[in-house]
Amino acid sequence: MNFHIPKIERLVEKLMALALVLIVLLIFSNVVGRYVLGTSFAGAEELSRLLFVWLVFLGAILALRRHAHLGVELVQARLPRWARKSCAVITHVLSLYALWLFLDGSWTQTQIGLHVYSTVLHFPNALVASAGLVCAASMMLIVGNNLLRILGNHPDAFLPGDPPRAVVEPEILAAPGVAL
Repeated sequence: MNFHIPKIERLVEKLMALALVLIVLLIFSNVVGRYVLGTSFAGAEELSRLLFVWLVFLGAILALRRHAHLGVELVQARLPRWARKSCAVITHVLSLYALWLFLDGSWTQTQIGLHVYSTVLHFPNALVASAGLVCAASMMLIVGNNLLRILGNHPDAFLPGDPPRAVVEPEILAAPGVAL
């Protein structure tokens, strides 16, 4: 399963790039249309807002996966490994609970949104709320997987406060004639 993760990450990155390009095109064409032609596409604002919500939630998933969210590890870095592990287990369990609440609320909003439609384009508002569903479920999988790794003393477990690991590109090392 791990060999599919980089492919999924690249797909999410491409979807985020597409959403960003569409947002820029929609907003730019609307501004030009409004000031040059005196008219604009009324649905551009709704569509760009929908794309922005998805862009933010997909970015949050990638940031969690890559451990890029803001965190203060100053105290944890000074703790012994057993204490860092205990702190990580506690924070992972609390994070899973918060994500469960997020998932439950997103599910409720998605159900409500199935019967409520956007003003201009008339798409179901469930499309907006479902971004929260995807985000919460994905984050629960990521956090739960790391929690299991921590509890199982897996070498790939991420513990806040651990010294950073050296990043090695396997393609570079495997290439013949490359001196490091």
